[in-house]
Amino acid sequence: MKQQLEEQGYLILDGVLSPLERKAVADVIEVSIDVPGTAFRRQGDLFAIRRVLAVLPQLSALLFTPGMMKAIAPYMDKGCFISKSIYFDKPVASNWFVPYHQDLTISVDNKTEVLGFGPWSRKDGYFAVQPPVSLLEQQLTLRIHLDDTDESNGALNVIPGSHRKGIYRPETIDWSIEKEKVCKVPAGGLMLMRPLLLHASSRSKEGKRRRVLHIELNHAVLPAGMAWAEKQSLP
Repeated sequence: MKQQLEEQGYLILDGVLSPLERKAVADVIEVSIDVPGTAFRRQGDLFAIRRVLAVLPQLSALLFTPGMMKAIAPYMDKGCFISKSIYFDKPVASNWFVPYHQDLTISVDNKTEVLGFGPWSRKDGYFAVQPPVSLLEQQLTLRIHLDDTDESNGALNVIPGSHRKGIYRPETIDWSIEKEKVCKVPAGGLMLMRPLLLHASSRSKEGKRRRVLHIELNHAVLPAGMAWAEKQSLP
């Protein structure tokens, strides 16, 4: 399965969190919905939490159970740590579409002009910057699903193998060559993904929720004068 992750850019593992473990995670998040703060994004009934593991530190132990650690251990490089965490809730009444893109930025604590890093932007008290491709290639994204997710409620569509082509602009996709894959993930399942994998999210068709925790792992050392804004050790 490790070969699939490296060749295709993604891998789906079922049953990583039990129903009781999922409920414990969901309960912590639901209680936080009315908490004020810039990390919480609300737009209609859309709800997201940036820096979710920093804002809700009790989630770490609930997510990184012995079962979770056993599931991800074969795919992590030595010295991995959490470098970014976001919670997304695509609720019943929200129906947005996310076009094809790569995840090209990391979160750092300050702006330091270093060759190969840029462009820069300011986000919620930290800086987002596009690092060299070599750094992004060291990154592993975990998408932990609290709900059954398929083509009816915004499952990711991906282009297998696109992570091996460096910066791949969506407008240059050659659909006579590339093939699209819908990534169905059951509740409690885990999708591992390389950030350079081209991915998109379709609109919901049946009004089902899609709650996902997006957690990025890395082991790279940043240049002097720059530090990871969300760095946390794995439990």
